[in-house]
Amino acid sequence: MTQETEGPLSGLTVVAVEQAVAAPFCTGRLADAGATVLKIERPEGDFARGYDTAAKGQASYFVWLNRGKKSVVLDLASEEGRRDLHTLIADADILVQNLKPGAMERLGFGTEALRKEFSALIVCSISGYGDTGPYADRKAYDLLIQAESGLASVTGAPSAPGRVGISIVDVATGATAHAAILEAVLQRYRTGRGADIRISMFDVIAEWLAVPLLNAEAGSPPKRLGLAHPSIAPYGAYRTADGAEILIAIRNEREWDALCRKVFDRSAMATDERLSSNVARVRNRQITDDAVGAAVADMPSETLVQRLADAQIAFAEVNDMAGLSAHPHLRRIAVATPNGMIDVPAPAPLVDGRTQAASGVPALGEHTDGVLDRLRES
Repeated sequence: MTQETEGPLSGLTVVAVEQAVAAPFCTGRLADAGATVLKIERPEGDFARGYDTAAKGQASYFVWLNRGKKSVVLDLASEEGRRDLHTLIADADILVQNLKPGAMERLGFGTEALRKEFSALIVCSISGYGDTGPYADRKAYDLLIQAESGLASVTGAPSAPGRVGISIVDVATGATAHAAILEAVLQRYRTGRGADIRISMFDVIAEWLAVPLLNAEAGSPPKRLGLAHPSIAPYGAYRTADGAEILIAIRNEREWDALCRKVFDRSAMATDERLSSNVARVRNRQITDDAVGAAVADMPSETLVQRLADAQIAFAEVNDMAGLSAHPHLRRIAVATPNGMIDVPAPAPLVDGRTQAASGVPALGEHTDGVLDRLRES
């Protein structure tokens, strides 16, 4: 098996007028695939550089999302900075931006004008609520959209709405933008034409909320159940005799019978009419959870895990970040940063013939002179 020396997007140039998470997630995936990503930063840098100091004094967000990019500092408030950005865009295949709605237009880089000048340019604009509508001018961050969209209402324990524990709206938006850009690249190979892609964070997460939305509109609004499933039972976390939490998922009656008889050695549970089907178990959720919880509480975690595996019942250990750090399936790659090497979780796709190697995280403005000098010379 031969190894590719270049990524599938090698030869493509991306200008990224970006900050925070959503757009950097998208362009980070493009950089991983070999595209040259020119990250345009203001003189003080992407504000995500200051989110925390967890990665050897650097922000974990920035290290995660910006490997393999070239940092180019431009002062877009100045005529020279805008002129340099125009030169970079003229030489690019893709422009990704997530500034406030209207900001690029005010700087002289409106999408319609750019695509009239550069017909093959693919432009992807990321916003909170889109370009039109009553909320178009609102500031939009991940947690704000989690609240506004209703995502928080279906997340957390019964007592209160909760935040998804990662920047799920930003990541979902970045992943959607990435897919849309790749589709536009394929289209451009066929037609020679670029694309105008508009993606709003609200639209992305609203689509992801289709199932709870349709259920609510049908008269069955979903309830917050913590680590339980709204329409399957038992499907939740239970505490063992030694204090571990094991999440058990039963999908059908064969598995329910195996759980009762083979794992718990409680035949009466298997024949209890109140628990005879998933519909019955969901209707009698408290009885179901009490019965399963009592059986699990009698068993040490090692015994329960072994019996669940032997009975081919789906389960998971409820881990924290320490558990993930030591997890046997966690793959990592080493990334060079200005403050030294850092091991981060590896990109998920494993592609035959391609090695997973990460380019470095740029220091602020590290590539400004080299990039601009090359363009000015050409």
